[in-house]
Amino acid sequence: MAHQCGNCGCDKDFGTPEKFSDTLIELEIDRIKVTVPQGTSVMRAAAMAGIEIPKLCAMESLEPFGSCRLCLVEIDGRRGHPASCTTPAEAGMKVHTETSQLAKIRRGVMELYISDHPLDCLICPANGNCELQTMAGRVGLREVRYGYEGHNHLSLQKDESNPYFTYDPSKCIVCNRCVRACEQVQGTFALTIDGRGFESRVSAGQNEAFLDSDCVSCGACVLSCPTATLMEKTLIERGQSDDHIVTTCAYCGVGCSLVAEVKGTQVVNMFPNKNGDANHGHACVKGRFAWGYATHPDRLTKPMIREKITDPWQEATWEQAIEFAATKFKAIQAKYGQNSIGGLVSSRCTNEEDYLVQKLVRAAFGNNNVDTCARVCHSPTGYGLSATFGTSAGTQTFDSVQDADVIMLIGVNPTDGHPVVGSQIKRRLREGAGLIVVDPREINMVNSAHIHADYHLKLRPGTNVAMANALAHVIVSEGLYDENFINERCDPKEFQTWKNFILEPRNSPEEMQEITGVPADQVRGAARLFAAAPNGTIYYGLGVTEHSQGSTMVIAIANLAMATGNIGRTGVGVNPLRGQNNVQGSCDLGAFPHELPGYRHVSNADARAVFDAAWGVTLQNEPGLRIPNMFEAAFEGTFKGLYCQGEDIAQSDPNTQHVEAALRQVECIVVQDLFLNETAKFAHVLLPGASFLEKDGTFTNAERRISRVRKVAPPLGGYGDWEATMMLANAMGYPMHYDHPSQIMDEIAELTPTFKGVSYAKLDEMGSIQWPCNDDAPEGTPTMHIDGFVRGKGHFMNTEYVATDEKVTRRFPLILTTGRILSQYNVGAQTRRTKNSIWHPEDILELHPHDAEERGIVDGDWVGIQSRAGETVLHAKVSTRMQPGVVYTTFHHPFSGANVITTDNSDWATNCPEYKVTAVQVVKVAQPSEWQQRFQQFRGDQETFLKKPKKATVDS
Repeated sequence: MAHQCGNCGCDKDFGTPEKFSDTLIELEIDRIKVTVPQGTSVMRAAAMAGIEIPKLCAMESLEPFGSCRLCLVEIDGRRGHPASCTTPAEAGMKVHTETSQLAKIRRGVMELYISDHPLDCLICPANGNCELQTMAGRVGLREVRYGYEGHNHLSLQKDESNPYFTYDPSKCIVCNRCVRACEQVQGTFALTIDGRGFESRVSAGQNEAFLDSDCVSCGACVLSCPTATLMEKTLIERGQSDDHIVTTCAYCGVGCSLVAEVKGTQVVNMFPNKNGDANHGHACVKGRFAWGYATHPDRLTKPMIREKITDPWQEATWEQAIEFAATKFKAIQAKYGQNSIGGLVSSRCTNEEDYLVQKLVRAAFGNNNVDTCARVCHSPTGYGLSATFGTSAGTQTFDSVQDADVIMLIGVNPTDGHPVVGSQIKRRLREGAGLIVVDPREINMVNSAHIHADYHLKLRPGTNVAMANALAHVIVSEGLYDENFINERCDPKEFQTWKNFILEPRNSPEEMQEITGVPADQVRGAARLFAAAPNGTIYYGLGVTEHSQGSTMVIAIANLAMATGNIGRTGVGVNPLRGQNNVQGSCDLGAFPHELPGYRHVSNADARAVFDAAWGVTLQNEPGLRIPNMFEAAFEGTFKGLYCQGEDIAQSDPNTQHVEAALRQVECIVVQDLFLNETAKFAHVLLPGASFLEKDGTFTNAERRISRVRKVAPPLGGYGDWEATMMLANAMGYPMHYDHPSQIMDEIAELTPTFKGVSYAKLDEMGSIQWPCNDDAPEGTPTMHIDGFVRGKGHFMNTEYVATDEKVTRRFPLILTTGRILSQYNVGAQTRRTKNSIWHPEDILELHPHDAEERGIVDGDWVGIQSRAGETVLHAKVSTRMQPGVVYTTFHHPFSGANVITTDNSDWATNCPEYKVTAVQVVKVAQPSEWQQRFQQFRGDQETFLKKPKKATVDS
């Protein structure tokens, strides 16, 4: 069901897209003069003048179609009654929108619609929010002369196959809005109009059920539907809302703005905010529909404590649990030293919560033992972009891609991992931009509806740097680099050093072909295409960073962008697509052991002095422990306490058995989360976490955009995450007091130069802000490095290819690489507790038909995947998306044990794990692995402990 704009504070719908032109024209509509840009439709011009022309098929987010015939107008000097949505405004036009003849035509058209439409308005879930109903009243329809005796569509059956929405063809008016939304907004082309004339109806695929079609359940079709034909099931079940709250999605790093429709504190619907700066009224299946986890029965709602992980849980009050944790931590520090405890910051929590956790560690614990899951995903981005550009973040807005002439995707799968950005990219590709995909797997962007990559460089996993050097070699050796940009913006001596290195014959595509497996002519063609483009942009993801040379590859990407002059304007840039909703924010605000908020090193005395004065402590001047160092220190007996807010290292970190063994060595683990996740099963204190619907704060997305998160309902556990951190700090003896997260942001702004101009008041006024936001950029910075790099001159750096230690052998002849899938998110704790699991109920192993045939494997077989670290068992899927010798899986289900087989290999600069390269063997098996069997037993025990807790005594 379409959201009727204006009801939630967003702008009204002007019927057709906005046009931009330096030429303005004046026309007259109903005797009102209006000036509009050339190319504007008559319908939009009328709306700009405050005149609403009736419409059913028109929508501002879609190109005009002209099928409903309600928007007809009269124009002086022109015959007939043209559709205002498809008629461009012209200078001097005199338009009439309300005449007796128009009224008669419109009533006649509406009468035909109603004659084949169920008249069940009072019990229809769209009652009161139905555009057909509204337009019937608008045109003055008072009777329908045609009965239902003739042929009609009222008996057509509903399609209930999709878990989130229904399709009722009996209510379809064939306005085509859903079909156009699928094409123009989402870019999937899953819907069509089947049949002709009176028999026309919307069809998913070739008369398939929605669930069986190519539909990705983004909800764009539902949002565009003017009737109850496509309808959210939650609205059918719970009724329409009585209020709305604008917030920000808590899934990937796109940071979509969403509108929660509520009844009291119950969410009845969620739809994308038309005014969202990151998403412009679009969303994916997760943000649009998969929010039911927030009220799932598995939610932790009471604090729990216990002495040992083999003990049953004891239900405690918040005061008891906090005191229990603080007492344990203080005792550990008294016995093992100040550096024996630490904390983990969550990339799923808000900026304010992340800031408080690192402040807790540094000020209350008295050390720098703080880390975050950004360590295991995008820490190489921070290192590489800081070294070359001076800032550790993306350079552009998402909208910038609309000005790109060539788009290069390296190790990123936008349609699955960042679907809304994926749709934006696809839109630009349909408009004619070129596409280069660098990925060992054939992702959807390589070949899908109306999209085909110009080049798919299907390299071997682990050879990214070799590929980047080969591309650069072509650009430099053929004189395709931007000499003016380099001379003006980059250090000339460093460029010359890099140029000499990259021109060495060993970096040529012909030499690198043996390493990457990609034919030299393809590499040369891709390099020429990118370098020749007026605007070339690079998007990359975990397929770049999660390698032993992750940081080197980020530097290599920056070198490519600088060499071709693709920095500092729209349509270009280096764009890391962050995997979680606040990876960027957690990095910005001091979640690493070596950096204070604002990326200031802990060894910087001036930076420490700022925080010493503000926090009333003396900070340590040496970096603390990273997550892998915490594990090693746990084995050594020197790290004994951990506060873990919103992270699940037992599932997400590599070499699971090593992680589990380390966690068993820790004497007190405090986990604050929504559910009993895998790490929580090793915990001694459980604190209920708050979902994004239960908190106020901000997230920072992959384009540095800070957006508000607004509370829809009170926390199920009684306290917000920031309040729990504050309580623990106070119990540890460090005074910490805030009345609202806005005060935390005020402190962040006071102490962090890039956030200096950020406040909740400004965010409410502007909608969102991209940092840096300070005196020099009071409204934020959409595009970085316009006049110069933050570090001064751009820094070219040599990027020597060094092969990973993880090599194939006769025992382990295949390479495993990992990734994500559209319907699931990260470790799956949220999405597995929604109906998204209908699409991905388990992780599977994809392998090429050649590798499958050699091993006698067919679709659906149980296969064991063995590596140097361990073994797990998954079902097999034979797929030509893989190249021979490479297998692929996801990591969304804990039982899958994907990280049981990944190793401790990591990036040389940041310790980011090398998830993307693991040497394995795959064999046909008949039962789960030994680890999986142990996992099932341990999980069963821990869930039993949680289901039957005892009451904690006061002494506990």
